[in-house]
Amino acid sequence: QVQLRESGGGLVQSGGSLRLSCAASGITFRLAVMGWYRQVPGKQRELVAELPSGGSPNYADSVKGRFTISRDSAKRTVYLQMNSLNFEDTAVYFCHADYRGGGYWGRGTQVTVSS
Repeated sequence: QVQLRESGGGLVQSGGSLRLSCAASGITFRLAVMGWYRQVPGKQRELVAELPSGGSPNYADSVKGRFTISRDSAKRTVYLQMNSLNFEDTAVYFCHADYRGGGYWGRGTQVTVSS
């Protein structure tokens, strides 16, 4: 059974930083493209960043230069370092694994940026 468990969300002031973590189980981690998405009420879920094992990251234009995605194979964990946060980054952030033709989601973690 695939499980993705996010942590690290919370409330932060504008200009601040947060690091999200997502621990994966039930998959061969090195075979998965791991990513982060976010969603605000009334809008579609959007890609924030994704990173294949041994590959290059892909970022949404809105977060380039501020967010960094990374992964630790030994810990089976993917991270999202978020710097220079602003109000528009407020959303529920979801971990995603693209694995063997299937897509898997975590439950999400709330990030709230106060202005």
